[in-house]
Amino acid sequence: MKRPKLKKASKRLSCHKRYKIQKKIREHHRKLRKEAKKRGHKKPKKDPGIPSAAPFKEELLREAEQRKQRLEELKQKQKLDRQKELEKKRKLDAKKNAAKIKEKTEGKESSGKSEAKTNKQLDKNSKKSFCRELKKVIEASDVVLEVLDARDPLGCRCPQLEQAVCSGEDKKLLLVLNKIDLVPKENLEKWLNYLKNEFPTVAFKSATLLKDRTMQEKVTKRSARIDLSRNTECFGSECLLKLLQEHCKTQNKAIQVGVVGFPNVGKSSIINGLKGARACNVGPARGVTKSMQIVHIDKQMKMLDSPSIVADPSNSALALAMRSIIDTGESGLTDVLQGIDAILNHCNKQQVMMFYSVPDFRNTEEFLTLLAQKRGMLKKGGVPDTENVAKLLLCDWTGAKISYHSQPPAYQRLPPYLTEDKIAEMQKGFNLKKLEEENSTTVAALKYPSLASSIAFQSAGMTNGTVEETKVLEEASEQENLATSEEEEEANFAESDDEQDNVEEEEEKKNIKEESHVQVIRKANLGKRQPRCTNAEKERAAESRHSDLLPLSLDKVADEDDAYDFNTDYV
Repeated sequence: MKRPKLKKASKRLSCHKRYKIQKKIREHHRKLRKEAKKRGHKKPKKDPGIPSAAPFKEELLREAEQRKQRLEELKQKQKLDRQKELEKKRKLDAKKNAAKIKEKTEGKESSGKSEAKTNKQLDKNSKKSFCRELKKVIEASDVVLEVLDARDPLGCRCPQLEQAVCSGEDKKLLLVLNKIDLVPKENLEKWLNYLKNEFPTVAFKSATLLKDRTMQEKVTKRSARIDLSRNTECFGSECLLKLLQEHCKTQNKAIQVGVVGFPNVGKSSIINGLKGARACNVGPARGVTKSMQIVHIDKQMKMLDSPSIVADPSNSALALAMRSIIDTGESGLTDVLQGIDAILNHCNKQQVMMFYSVPDFRNTEEFLTLLAQKRGMLKKGGVPDTENVAKLLLCDWTGAKISYHSQPPAYQRLPPYLTEDKIAEMQKGFNLKKLEEENSTTVAALKYPSLASSIAFQSAGMTNGTVEETKVLEEASEQENLATSEEEEEANFAESDDEQDNVEEEEEKKNIKEESHVQVIRKANLGKRQPRCTNAEKERAAESRHSDLLPLSLDKVADEDDAYDFNTDYV
């Protein structure tokens, strides 16, 4: 069925309606005129001009024209003056800029290589500077606190650092087990019993939020939103302070205590907990502390905050993911994905599924896509943003969000740098009985997650680190040598290609010259006028050709060798 055509609505109006509209418009205009009269706004009156009956009319008109011309000339002069002033300013600015650029270029040329070296030295984010600052802390400190994450204490231990401290004279090493509130109570007690056989260990729970001057101002303005009473409590600080003060009394001198460890272990937060205020910068990002910082606890004690230990690249993928400073840019995305793959392989799959409330997955990519869809992290077109999810996941595992635990080894094997004499020397000067009692009080004061809610994690063992700067320099030089060798190979390859191209070009030129020479000769032969032959001479030539062809066709038999080769071209 065809649709019936709808007629357009008519624009006609009844006369009554049209007159009514016109009347309202007239009233509106009248109203506007009255308001304008009240305000005093009148229409500008037209210039009536000079009446024709007025005497000296022509002279008056000339004077008016002259005035107009003068005004226009004045305006033009003012315009020109403004333009000149602007040009002068521009020229002066250009001269100043040129002088500045010259100074900069001269300074750059004069300094040159020295500035590049200083920039390299001042680069605080480099691994070399991290190692340099860490070595300063170890050399300057009398007591070294190695901070361990209670979720994976064995993975947070660095044998190179412990060896460097043990080899030093009159240096003590203490283990601080931080983040104990993220581990089940039974697991924590097992680790304390395991670690105390090697070094004196302190159970510690650092404060996540601490009040400082800037924080107090913010809290007074909006006290309803932030509740600082929850996370400001610090457990184990009194125990650690007493232990260090007793050691200070036995030494009869002021001591310096260095705090060392891998990234995101809680070094700076322990110093803040001992100080009772926010003295050091703290954050979830890795490598917040980039140089040695001195914090005065009292007259007899100084705390030395250090940058994190640089993990050796020879470590396993899990150790590098959890303990190294990973770049989360485009270049470091592969490292992040490899790290998450290693973490998931070392965890209980069912517990991970329960924790993230995600269905069963076959590989890490599928897990990341499911998690991205659940959290609503999507790109354009509804594509799951797996890259950002991977970064967040890695931050959660290294930060203080996820509760997971690892079991201590069944048999305790001492490392080669630790002997029974060295253990006795490290434990000398500390009251170990008091330490055990205070550790038990701190353990009893806290709430812990149950074994069912905590994810079972398989540790990868001790993580190797680079303490000396020379090792980092060697790695960098090896990388540079590899890069230079690759560049040389590319250059040689490019040179050989250029040589081949040159040879080919020369051959082509020769062929072109030969062809042109042959063409010239042919043209010359064609251009020569041949002498006219008589009929008798023509007949003789034909007979001679015929006689030459006869023996070839009669006497010779075509063999396989004499067959015509269609692949050859005869010129």
